[in-house]
Amino acid sequence: MSGKKDENLLERISELESELRAKDAELAQMRLRLNATNTRLEQVIDSISFEIKMASKIQKLLSPVEIPNISGFDFSTKFVPGTKSGGDYFDIFEHEDRLRFGIVLSSGSGYGISALFLSILMKISSRVEARRGLQPHEMVKAVAAEMLPEMQDKDKASLFYGIVDRRNFEMSYCLVGDIMGFAQIHGQEALQRLKVQSPALSKGYNTEPQSAKISLNSKDRLILCTEGFVKETGPDGKPWGEGALTEAIRQSPRQGVHEMRNEILYRCEAFSGKTEPDRDQTVLVLEVKDKVIKLARQ
Repeated sequence: MSGKKDENLLERISELESELRAKDAELAQMRLRLNATNTRLEQVIDSISFEIKMASKIQKLLSPVEIPNISGFDFSTKFVPGTKSGGDYFDIFEHEDRLRFGIVLSSGSGYGISALFLSILMKISSRVEARRGLQPHEMVKAVAAEMLPEMQDKDKASLFYGIVDRRNFEMSYCLVGDIMGFAQIHGQEALQRLKVQSPALSKGYNTEPQSAKISLNSKDRLILCTEGFVKETGPDGKPWGEGALTEAIRQSPRQGVHEMRNEILYRCEAFSGKTEPDRDQTVLVLEVKDKVIKLARQ
């Protein structure tokens, strides 16, 4: 009887050893598949990181490196590419009417939407529409009409388009979305927030934005910042926010536009603790530097 039990026990041990070997083989196969998956995932991550870096470099190359020399105005601009997402673009350009110049600043939810915006802007510019005296909101509507059919559900695009007339130092502008725009009137403590005409361009956008106007005088400043600043987070995950941005502008040095630009960048970087932002950041500062002599319209 004892011998029969021993045989059964040995047989059971053999079965368990066989099952264990099968499980070990199955586990080895799973490890191989997991390693292969991890390798493919690392390749995808590396590819995405490379694409983001390349898109960032292309974006930086597309941003103008030279601002036109426009009599009576000082400009300071800076584009800082984001490490995780981006879509900023800006330009300052003269019209055929040499007494007028335009300012464009856009911020997209990603590089794809930014590329779409650039292609449409170039298409419209090639038809010389930007030089025919269109009001800013008409230009924005023209851009929106081209962009919206191509936008995906998660795409968003903010846009500022302004025209400054040096005859009367008046700026007409249209601002849609989350770009931060401020006028700093010389001798006044408070900032004037530029009016936002509508939410950002997105799928289903059906707003009719209008142009607004602001009068500029000697030593007045215009400050434009993309949402990459206010959405930058600190070590605790909290965003820098519009309040911190306005405080940085208010306490910036008054002796030059470059100093103001650098103060905004420095304060945001000090808050985040990062040498490179998560999202594209663009700042543009304009100052009326000459004594303003407003001419009568012809």
